[in-house]
Amino acid sequence: MKPHDSIPLNFIEYPPTEMMNRAETFYREMSRRRTVREFSSRAVPREIIEACLRAAGTAPSGANQQPWQFAVVGNPQIKSQIRIAAEAEEAEFYQRRATDQWLDALAPLGTDANKPFLETAPWLIAIFYEAYGVDAAGKRIKHYYPLDSVGIASGLLIAALHHAGLATLTHTPSPMAFLNKILGRPDNERPFLLLVVGYPAEVAQVPNITRKPLAAIARFIE
Repeated sequence: MKPHDSIPLNFIEYPPTEMMNRAETFYREMSRRRTVREFSSRAVPREIIEACLRAAGTAPSGANQQPWQFAVVGNPQIKSQIRIAAEAEEAEFYQRRATDQWLDALAPLGTDANKPFLETAPWLIAIFYEAYGVDAAGKRIKHYYPLDSVGIASGLLIAALHHAGLATLTHTPSPMAFLNKILGRPDNERPFLLLVVGYPAEVAQVPNITRKPLAAIARFIE
């Protein structure tokens, strides 16, 4: 195995009581997180978005290749282009592609092909995964677990934005190739997620849903 440079681990250990307190505090904060579809147009400083993106960039990744790219859009004209293209795909989905079963599953959420939040919210973050890398000579570099890695980074980003005091919406119109064209992304990048970011509208409401309890999602084998 090829040797590599190492540095001391910057690990902080806490007493069990503090660990439990930190875990419960984080859970309570994240339990308030809800997907929002009604956004305010209030400005959000770019520096806040940058700090949250740095947190996302700490995610683990296959072979530490960090195969994520974040295209952060605040330009109103580009947001309008994205909305037009996304709504065209959404109209196809609701009218032709979606099965009755799929539409029934979405019905309680009240979603449809109209996506005004793509223009209202101050920021859109188009998240791409690099299907393969490209070195300085233009040669392809194989990437390992890019989808898994970008999924983890996206989760950290959503948590960081919520922790900062912002609302988010995970939007995945399918297909999303229009994002490459509008945002000028290279061929090796594939759209993974379009994240809508901002303050919730004052009148914002969310569906009355519940989360599965721990017993329904976890098993302990001791």
